[in-house]
Amino acid sequence: MEQQQISVIGAGTMGNGIAHVFAQQGFKVSLVDVNKVQLEKAIQTITKNLDRQITKGSISEADKTATLANLSIHETVEAGVANASLVVEAATENEALKLKIFQQLDVYAPKDCILASNTSSISITKIAAATTRPNLVIGMHFMNPVPVMKLVEIINGYATDAVVTEQIVALSKTLGKVPCVVNDYPGFIANKILMPMINEAIYSLYEGIAGVESIDTIMRLGMAHPMGPLQLADFIGLDVCLSILNTLYHGYGNPKYAPCPLLVNMVAAGKLGVKSGEGFYQHIAGNKDLIVSPRFKQ
Repeated sequence: MEQQQISVIGAGTMGNGIAHVFAQQGFKVSLVDVNKVQLEKAIQTITKNLDRQITKGSISEADKTATLANLSIHETVEAGVANASLVVEAATENEALKLKIFQQLDVYAPKDCILASNTSSISITKIAAATTRPNLVIGMHFMNPVPVMKLVEIINGYATDAVVTEQIVALSKTLGKVPCVVNDYPGFIANKILMPMINEAIYSLYEGIAGVESIDTIMRLGMAHPMGPLQLADFIGLDVCLSILNTLYHGYGNPKYAPCPLLVNMVAAGKLGVKSGEGFYQHIAGNKDLIVSPRFKQ
């Protein structure tokens, strides 16, 4: 079944990116957030990203106009999901918040509506249990930046219907994405593998084995990674990295997932990476140069 009306919950970085790709493919999209300023900022971001695509020659001015015409904004879940055939939740990576949102979605979304979460590590089975339709709940984990990155990690909860999985896989392909189906265990695949690597890079810095630039350069040039793990951690958000590592640590009960004390301290100090302007690097608006944080200069 082709999804015609899409609702996206959360107008932050991931939410506006998800709304962008659906709207650009001709879907009517309701973008929902309780914060009106965040909604307005999301539309500005989508507009700027569309302008960038025009500059690159990948879309036309008419494509931009059509994409923006497909978008509407709403400040309540009730108004935003009333006619949805698919809802994609992209709120902050907080379990209690997501459970509350899915309880609301279960009340206000049509009974045959599929409910998807963009969570990067929280149990789809647990999220589904907050609803009366666990068979219609699935994970749809997009990568950042959503308009650019091809992967969508599709996560089956314990009760997810096979036909729902098939529909979401087909829909992801319609968006020009490459879907990969995984099962519901902490961190799924992407973060179960990625976060221990990032954590080990932070431990290497913490233990004085090498500096920020050396660690990232070795992984870029030696392992052909597009960016080093510390730069990537800054890009993801150190608070998000910490949250995912804690989910892995508590979910598996294995000390190999325990977050590095340096990461814990940086998050406590508000050094979150790009979003706060400083993490392992300094992030200055308009400056794309990699500048190591003064805290880590050798």
